[in-house]
Amino acid sequence: MYQKATLVGYIGNDAEMRFTPQGNPVSNFSVAVNSGWGDSKVTTWFRVTVWGKLAESLSQYLTKGKLVLVEGELKPDPETGNPRIWTNNDGIAKSSFEVTAREIRLLGGKTESGGEEEPEPEDGGDELPF
Repeated sequence: MYQKATLVGYIGNDAEMRFTPQGNPVSNFSVAVNSGWGDSKVTTWFRVTVWGKLAESLSQYLTKGKLVLVEGELKPDPETGNPRIWTNNDGIAKSSFEVTAREIRLLGGKTESGGEEEPEPEDGGDELPF
């Protein structure tokens, strides 16, 4: 069996690099993916885990606000097979979509809050070209 998830979005927090007790490098960060346009935009958050040499080589570049493409595999909750469900500090139920990355590409600069400018679309507007 095979599955592949492709995400294009903005990094929500700087990657956290660490090592397992066996010495394997692992890095975690979140990605916000926006869909829709105008007033009907919806943001979906994904928790991304990167292992091995990819985690070591990219963790310093995976900083908040950068636009990235992540390709990997969705990891369901082992108990339910669905997204992980949890309760935040306010008692509100939340869900988490988790992805194990196989490939990551840096696509652009940081958002306004991150300091670097984001490239403008060629037509300069939000309208679709068709």
